[in-house]
Amino acid sequence: MNISRGNIIDEGALVEALRVKKISGARLDVFSTEPLPANNPLRDLENVVLSPHVAGFGVPNEVDALVGMFYDNIKRYLSGKEFRDAFTLMNAKS
Repeated sequence: MNISRGNIIDEGALVEALRVKKISGARLDVFSTEPLPANNPLRDLENVVLSPHVAGFGVPNEVDALVGMFYDNIKRYLSGKEFRDAFTLMNAKS
């Protein structure tokens, strides 16, 4: 499980270890590139659970922001726009 910093894990080595079942599974909340690219092989592995950099959410303002982002993403989906992600939301200057 990694909820600290994405760069502390060699993602290529992790993918290989997961593919050959040297490691039975992984739960990842942070990645070396965020948001995690759509073509990242971690997305295709059945023994991986991914979350969108939200492990630190827990204080009321952050929970409210996450719910607001979810609502905004539903509206974006319905209108064909690109999603916002948690990393962008939490680092926004607005």
